[in-house]
Amino acid sequence: MSKSAEEVHPTKAFGLAARDSSGVLSPFKFSRRHEIVGVVTEVGCKVKKFKVGDKVGVGCMVGACHSCDNCNNDLENYCPKLIFTYNATYHDGTRTFGGYSDVMVANERYIVLMPENLPLDAAAPLLCAGITVYSPMIYYGLCKPNLHLGVVGLGGLGHVAVKFGKAFGMKVTVISTSPSKEKEATEHLGADSFLISRNSGQMQAAMGTMDGIIDTVSSVHPLLPLIGLLKCNGKLIMVGAPEKPLELPIFPFLSGRKVIAGSLMGGMKETQEMIDFAGKHNITANIEVIPMDYVNTAMERLARADVKYRFVIDVGNTLTIA
Repeated sequence: MSKSAEEVHPTKAFGLAARDSSGVLSPFKFSRRHEIVGVVTEVGCKVKKFKVGDKVGVGCMVGACHSCDNCNNDLENYCPKLIFTYNATYHDGTRTFGGYSDVMVANERYIVLMPENLPLDAAAPLLCAGITVYSPMIYYGLCKPNLHLGVVGLGGLGHVAVKFGKAFGMKVTVISTSPSKEKEATEHLGADSFLISRNSGQMQAAMGTMDGIIDTVSSVHPLLPLIGLLKCNGKLIMVGAPEKPLELPIFPFLSGRKVIAGSLMGGMKETQEMIDFAGKHNITANIEVIPMDYVNTAMERLARADVKYRFVIDVGNTLTIA
């Protein structure tokens, strides 16, 4: 007979969860096993990499098969049996409940050591947004000094891509539909230039100037103008996830031997490399810290894109047990 969650994981936890189709989060007591950071309070007898008191983080995944080619090549994020940190089924049949709670347990393979110089709250979003843009920049060679990088969209992913691009020594251009974001991009985030994607004159003047583009936009948008910005052999990397298919014109790719590709997060080895690089260059996400009782309002604001650029919940100081 299978064991209950309480028998498998006797540690009691308290947090917030959405337990019906409304999506509203409410107090939730459970037995357990997002981007989550904190301090190690206890380690298992076989743990080798971490000790009590370490500042650590857990990203979007907490498990995989550990036997496929992807897992064997430090690409757990592409494992067909990938287990997400939230709302997934763990190896033992229990649910993964994410990080909106007072405690969390994870396998050491899926934990990263946080740099001492980075504040935990502002570094936490790097475990998703950071690795999502860092991984394709490394893999596709968009990380070399003096290359020209385009960043489409200046949201949670885009603003971090700008910071990594500048840390790599690249020329960075932000491409956006919102003219109001130009000052933020150039004066606050350090982008070298700004293009309004709906301004045909600006886009035409920048044609054929970029070595690569990271497209972070998750709404339906035209790709043809972006393809035109690429140099010969340029790369358009998609990391956003539009709900509807995008139109993909083929001829512009043929005429410049250009590449379109996609990327999803990164493996755990690369995630540790990313956070170490962030520590070396003092890269953090721009955040708004909120208390637990504000979380449903924050969800409503997220739906309106009303945040610069990530909400971070202060669980440790604001979670009260009902």
